Amino acid sequence: MIEIKSKKNKFTYNVYHVTKAFFPEEEIVQTVDEEQEPLVWMQLPGGACFSLAERSLTMADRKMTPEEEQTEKREVTRQVYRFLSEECDRELAWGMLTGVRPTKLVMQKLEDGMDQAQIKRFLEEEYCVTKEKAELAYEIACREKEQLGKLDVSEGFSLYVGIPFCPSICSYCSFSSSPVGEWKDKIDAYLDALIKELKALGRMAGERKPDTVYVGGGTPTTLEAGQLDRLLGTIRNCFDLSELKEFTVEAGRPDSITREKLEVIRRYPVTRISVNPQTMQQKTLDLVGRKHTVEEVERIFCMARKLGFDNINMDLIAGLPGETRVDMQDTLRRIKALAPDSLTVHALAIKRAAKFGQEGRTMDLHSEISGMVEDAAECAEEMGLKPYYLYRQKNIAGNFENVGYAEVDKAGIYNILIMEEKQTILAAGAGASTKLVLPEKIQTAGGKKTNLIRIENVKNIMEYIHRIDEMIERKGEWLWH
Repeated sequence: MIEIKSKKNKFTYNVYHVTKAFFPEEEIVQTVDEEQEPLVWMQLPGGACFSLAERSLTMADRKMTPEEEQTEKREVTRQVYRFLSEECDRELAWGMLTGVRPTKLVMQKLEDGMDQAQIKRFLEEEYCVTKEKAELAYEIACREKEQLGKLDVSEGFSLYVGIPFCPSICSYCSFSSSPVGEWKDKIDAYLDALIKELKALGRMAGERKPDTVYVGGGTPTTLEAGQLDRLLGTIRNCFDLSELKEFTVEAGRPDSITREKLEVIRRYPVTRISVNPQTMQQKTLDLVGRKHTVEEVERIFCMARKLGFDNINMDLIAGLPGETRVDMQDTLRRIKALAPDSLTVHALAIKRAAKFGQEGRTMDLHSEISGMVEDAAECAEEMGLKPYYLYRQKNIAGNFENVGYAEVDKAGIYNILIMEEKQTILAAGAGASTKLVLPEKIQTAGGKKTNLIRIENVKNIMEYIHRIDEMIERKGEWLWH
């Protein structure tokens, strides 16, 4: 057990997550005591102690500005990180960064006029990021900036449509999805509600035109061919797609895809699909609850190619239970033979909502995961795919990241937009989150100033169906008319 005591509540989040990154399997007990002298006190399982005195920070004796508050919080986190790094005799790939969007930080520095050397030095010195990851973040931010430069992010918007059903629930998954077999008699009712929301959003959008459309989930292809046709037809009829740069449908699970469904998708202006194996090791597919074979992945991918899909993404997960670096190398060999247009490599994150999290499973974070990530990056380069977007998650294996690689003209634009939060994303469906990017910052009820407003739909499928008018009304309070 690790015990942490903080003088101020504002330190608890960063200190907890940095400590958890070094000790993912340890229980952490954290308390706040405003009367204690140290800003942060910590005791590790072996007995080593850390204590940061308040007087060691020069700003501690006066009221601070919001910027100084952030500086103090960052300095406390940095000192905790350095203590843990020394005690564990290793560094974390992303240093003390706890956010999911490191490239957003780099993008801000690019917009401030910093050059490559300044940005990398900033990441390394301010956040203790390794040289390799600082280089990766800069490279990806530059590609993101180039892609965003092709859009008028203030005039357009993106549309997300969520289908919360899957053939089965993978053991590592924490998304809001449900086994399709349990909802067969409710799917049409869900579609009725979803289509009602899409029609309302189309009216609210007025003359504005979407830059990207993303149909995700869950697994959209759990819908029957006729249901899929009805959904895609609604999107086409309700929105002006004349300026569309990208239309993605996550075909996802091979066991949900048929030739008939792919033919339906081809009838619409869909430019990008995913066929996601996560691994090409049958033993692992069986272990994590994916009800398909490696051969099905290959068959469905080739079928999609023959039907004319020329931008196919594949997802892999590094660090799945029981897999070794050799297994990942075999998976990459099989993926390379298929030659997808983009490849997204995730480092496994076990969350409480996932079956693995509920079982209390942990991961061997350090012996294999680094090699898997390196091998995936090397394989992507051999396939001519360049890293174009990046994000991180809490409880991610080895404190690594998720990286999307793509051919130069096949980068997933929606993926970049969702990471950089520079464009409004209208979202429909159970659990979908609309993000409104306002032209100017406003003050929220909590006193925070922001230009990003989130409007969440309820996650429960039956509640979404019954409360669809409420979901629409909540968006109507904010959206343009």
